[in-house]
Amino acid sequence: MENGLTDTKMFDSKLLQELDFENKCKVTFDPVISPSNPGESLVMRPLSLGDYDRGIIQLLGQLTEMGDISREKFTERFNNMKKDGYYYVIVIEDTQTNQVIASATVIMEQKIIRQCSLKGRIEEVVVNENYRGKQLGKLLVSTLILLSEHLGAYKTVLETNEKTIPFYKKFGFEPKEHSLQLYH
Repeated sequence: MENGLTDTKMFDSKLLQELDFENKCKVTFDPVISPSNPGESLVMRPLSLGDYDRGIIQLLGQLTEMGDISREKFTERFNNMKKDGYYYVIVIEDTQTNQVIASATVIMEQKIIRQCSLKGRIEEVVVNENYRGKQLGKLLVSTLILLSEHLGAYKTVLETNEKTIPFYKKFGFEPKEHSLQLYH
């Protein structure tokens, strides 16, 4: 319960439990961590409405410009993403501080090509600066790759800058094609 309301999750937590992390993960962890055991006092789970109070907006602010996002705006966007059913935002919460300390998203794009398949697109991978170096970004990306595959994607893509390409190559990503952006 959060503010007298059920703490609604973006998607069913069982999806994360269904992933064959031990056998299908393409990277290794030292020390060993996993979606079910991301570290001491840490828990990985779907984004929830209560994460507004657990610092998700401030965390995402370490990644990009956020602007002023009220609880109402956050709730409306959360509900739209949940209703759509193609957004999967996972977070890692530090249960000692009750703060979201890492987050990443995979969006399942509906395609007409490849027999009306799905394509996973990973976005907004961020780990709180005080928790970096604990393999949490690697854990988030590994989990989203497996989730994307589990949900039926024929491929998973992401956009990144030159500096982080070596990090993403560890997972099997290869630079391909050019990305162009037009901001409005």
